Amino acid sequence: MSRLIVNRRRFLLGSAAAGSGLVLSGCEPFDFLGQRGHPVRRAMEQANVLTYRAQRALIGEQALAREYGESEIRQGMRPNGSVEPTTPEYTLLRNAGFAPYRLTIKGMVERRLSFSLAELRNMPARTQITRHDCVEGWSCIAKWTGTRLGPLLDEAGVKPGARYCVYHCFDNIQRTASGDILYYTSSDLIDAYHPQTILSYGLNDQVLPVSNGAPIRLRIERTLGYKQPKYLHTIEVVDDLSPFGRGKGGYWEDNGYDWYGGI
Repeated sequence: MSRLIVNRRRFLLGSAAAGSGLVLSGCEPFDFLGQRGHPVRRAMEQANVLTYRAQRALIGEQALAREYGESEIRQGMRPNGSVEPTTPEYTLLRNAGFAPYRLTIKGMVERRLSFSLAELRNMPARTQITRHDCVEGWSCIAKWTGTRLGPLLDEAGVKPGARYCVYHCFDNIQRTASGDILYYTSSDLIDAYHPQTILSYGLNDQVLPVSNGAPIRLRIERTLGYKQPKYLHTIEVVDDLSPFGRGKGGYWEDNGYDWYGGI
């Protein structure tokens, strides 16, 4: 079983990196990746669904990502993507040392909740040393500290029929003439409740830096890096992803990436 998981991880990293290069290069023969109705893209999306179901069946819902020892942390966590959001809301929070920050849980819940950064830091903490795998092909082992998401969802009271969590961020990953496009992604409730899914506020025994997602970065350890959203401010529990962005479940997913992103 372990060999199957490792081989699948290598395949996904290779294929995802290749696919991302095609999307970002704008190479004309591969324009179908940006065309939602194209038959080749539909076939790839169906393959993603099959991959998701196969991994759930083979690995199980609660199987843990590998954790490492302190000696295997050999470098700082490499920043990637946006490293300093410029939205007015984020700038205000950063200038205030994130004291006014609130994490909101809303949507299909019995109780809409809001937590300050101090409240999150005072909750029972989990620390895990895991490997971050980027779709670009690099990896980095780091120690993450935070509070588990699952108990907070229980406190909010997830309603029957809910299927996903949508993660909204301060990250203005793309600037356009009509305004900023803010980063978002999503997961199913299985990954949201996974014991290694944490709202991280600490990195390598230090306060999480801005370049790595301060004040809160979600860690879903069995997925690729683009499913680890930085600058998180709201978790919305829903039964349907179609109302958000282009309906694919995330910023990169809207641009051709696999929604599940599992490894």
